[in-house]
Amino acid sequence: MSKNQKGILLINLGTPSDPSVPAVTKFLRRFLSDRRVIHMLPLLWQPILNLMVLPKYAPKSAANYERLWSSGIGSPLLHYTQRQAQLLAKRLPEYTVRYAMSYSQPLIGAVLKEFEFQGITDLTIIPLYPQYSTTTTASVQDDVARFYKDRKTVPEIRFVSDYSSFWPYIKALSNKLQKAILKVNPDAIVFSYHGIPLSYQKAGDPYAQRCRQTTMAVIERLGLHIPCFQSYQSRFGPAEWLKPATKDLLTELPKQGYQKVLVVAPSFVSDCLETIQELGEENRDAFLTAGGREYQLLPALNDDPEWIEALAQLTLLNAVMPAQNTAMDLPSAYLQTE
Repeated sequence: MSKNQKGILLINLGTPSDPSVPAVTKFLRRFLSDRRVIHMLPLLWQPILNLMVLPKYAPKSAANYERLWSSGIGSPLLHYTQRQAQLLAKRLPEYTVRYAMSYSQPLIGAVLKEFEFQGITDLTIIPLYPQYSTTTTASVQDDVARFYKDRKTVPEIRFVSDYSSFWPYIKALSNKLQKAILKVNPDAIVFSYHGIPLSYQKAGDPYAQRCRQTTMAVIERLGLHIPCFQSYQSRFGPAEWLKPATKDLLTELPKQGYQKVLVVAPSFVSDCLETIQELGEENRDAFLTAGGREYQLLPALNDDPEWIEALAQLTLLNAVMPAQNTAMDLPSAYLQTE
């Protein structure tokens, strides 16, 4: 039994166990089989996934993972998620802190079972997605609900569903960005978020609004007068996604006279394939090829002390006043979306 009766569970997306094609295929199959991620009947989608999508994308994705895999830390996303849990445990020693992944080990259900065995009666769950989306946070909620559906006892659960403009998170992100601005002196700042299909937004997913809240909160805090743009990355499949696409935006900015850009990816709190390879390599090349001169990518919050403090404050706030949504409406600021 744990000496602590209070627990914190940090949940991230997941990562392949290694950069091999079989491991990446297994990871992508689990991820792309989630009905929250792909809105298609399994009877129709599974043959497409297994016969067309995975054979095409898994080898390409494995090659990308191979480039970012480190002999020292392995998967950056796994490494920094582990670090966040370790550092949060030091910050809040009265809590038992663990991490889980939606689509790789350790899976959410396995860690919840561990908490159950340890006798945790008060559990704070923090998906590592600051901006709520049905494709991420709601999927985590599904997993948690499935686990507890038939349990005889259920702990007091405090689920943090959104913190897109939660002040300590905005402070951590803003301070990191401010240091980069002073160093780089960019012509423009691009806030790049992971995208979702446009049809999901039309069906009621509030993700785009939450992304805008984060962007506006950072602009307001820093009092930015540098032109700021918001875009979306990581498009998958033929469907129309939220626009503008980050790569398209970056190829247009040099034509508008912007030669030095600073890119920040607020939806990723740990560096991963989408930041290191997509933003750090592919989109950088697109900007420079289009005539840009300097391209800088802000690293994710990772194990930044202010980010760990933001996680602690999320926990403590919800312990006193449980809330499903810590986002706030903010006034508009200087933001260009096209």
